[in-house]
Amino acid sequence: MDESPPTRLAPPPRPSKTPSWVLLGFVIGVLFVWALPREIKQSAPLAPPPRTVVLQRPKATDIEAVFSEWGRHAVWEHDLTEVALWDVELKAYSLYYEILRSGDVYYFRSIPKLTRPILTHGVTLRNCPLMFTETQEMRKEWLSRDRTAIAPPEDAGLKTTSGDGE
Repeated sequence: MDESPPTRLAPPPRPSKTPSWVLLGFVIGVLFVWALPREIKQSAPLAPPPRTVVLQRPKATDIEAVFSEWGRHAVWEHDLTEVALWDVELKAYSLYYEILRSGDVYYFRSIPKLTRPILTHGVTLRNCPLMFTETQEMRKEWLSRDRTAIAPPEDAGLKTTSGDGE
């Protein structure tokens, strides 16, 4: 038996201290950033919302009241007529209604535009809040006659926003 001297094993290597220092530096950096004074972000002052004008359609009682006063000038065809009501906010005849007559009762319906031509001849109504329409047949008859003697004056107040009138 051979006796050999016992071999000593080398001690295991010690872990490097470098990762510990890196971790310590990282933690110190995080704490430093956390301790920095924070900027208070101030948003620009909010501008007030733009002012909007809400135009409301007149109540049914408005057209009824105006028509009860001025309706005698309406031109009827099969108990049906159309009128344009003066809009105070827009300063134009821009509220359009179709009116159905049944005996002494009138039914009003708002419409997006007039489908009949605006009555521009005959009796001129000053300061009337309504513009009346005529039938296509009446317009053709009037155009076929000599209309220079009955044409309305230029300042008859027949301003409209529909562009459909004539």
